[in-house]
Amino acid sequence: MKFEITTEILINAPIDIVWKTLTNFEDYKNWNPFIINVSGETHQGGKINVTIQNDVKSKMSFKALVLENQENKQFSWRGKLLVKGIFDGEHKFRLEQIANNQTRLNHSEAFSGILVKPLLKNLQTKTKPGFERMNHALKVKLENQ
Repeated sequence: MKFEITTEILINAPIDIVWKTLTNFEDYKNWNPFIINVSGETHQGGKINVTIQNDVKSKMSFKALVLENQENKQFSWRGKLLVKGIFDGEHKFRLEQIANNQTRLNHSEAFSGILVKPLLKNLQTKTKPGFERMNHALKVKLENQ
């Protein structure tokens, strides 16, 4: 089974500032309520460790492969739970400049594997709101600077 989460937000900040903040993974702990840690080699083909937190009690860490790191455009990775085919996800941050001082963030993840169906409700009720909380926190951080 496959399932995709797609979220989008307009941020009143230049694309290069949004990119710089979005890819400053060391600072996530200071503002990001959903992805609380990303570490490792962030170049294309690099391996990273990612920790997400859906709520106070629910943390999950996994290893991922960086698929794309195009400055001011897109950062994506593919992660998996244990082995490929059980629960895989391709996570993307895609930026689009709308005006000099406005950027659209498209934040998505395509899930596949045998655990997608049993985890579908959790993906809809916890994971998608986590994406939205992160998007909003990024917007607030950048627009209040």
